[in-house]
Amino acid sequence: MPEYDKAMRPEDITRLFVERSNAGDADGVAALYEESAVLAYPPGHQAVGREAIRALWEKVLANRPRFEQEQPLPTLISGDIALTSTPPKDGAGARAQVVRRQPDGSWLRLLDQPEFGPPTH
Repeated sequence: MPEYDKAMRPEDITRLFVERSNAGDADGVAALYEESAVLAYPPGHQAVGREAIRALWEKVLANRPRFEQEQPLPTLISGDIALTSTPPKDGAGARAQVVRRQPDGSWLRLLDQPEFGPPTH
């Protein structure tokens, strides 16, 4: 895998995700996740591990979707763990990620829930 810019703040991950996704770079998107990360996408499914996440994004990015930067909500940090989130621009639901500081000071996603909807009863 090529050397990619690292997220030196938890909020950097979302910006790097949008840049790499819009470039069609599934390897670059996967590099934002820890080896054992869990991505809950599409809704109702999970991709477990960086390779499964890379394979999923390869399929998604083949359709050349365009992502827009979204203003992050305040990040909650406790030691080496942080919770990042953004409200989608369309106002539907929310996005949330748990990220962990790496030994080199950079941050990677550990848990990613990119689409929350209102609960259905």
